[in-house]
Amino acid sequence: MFKKIVATAAMLFAVASFAAVDVNKGSEADLDGLKGVGPALSKRILDARKQGEFKDWADLMQRVKGVKEKAAAKLSAEGLTVNGKAYAGGEAPVAAKSDKATKSAAKP
Repeated sequence: MFKKIVATAAMLFAVASFAAVDVNKGSEADLDGLKGVGPALSKRILDARKQGEFKDWADLMQRVKGVKEKAAAKLSAEGLTVNGKAYAGGEAPVAAKSDKATKSAAKP
């Protein structure tokens, strides 16, 4: 019985110690503390953040080199958030359609 109580307490402590880091509020040390974020990526994030806060994951992926859907999913799983929201997938920036694609779509 005692072992179950200790195990439960340890699990609760582990969950409580898991703290999400918001990309708009985290310091360089906070960002570096996340698995998958090294000094180079944290610098790119902070440099892009100087231009203004990130609106959402799509904005982050568009402005920070090296952060695309796969990386965003991994970083989100490690605790990175944008405005308190985890990456939900499918939030990639929409590329502008080329004229050729628009013209071919308009043909009957």
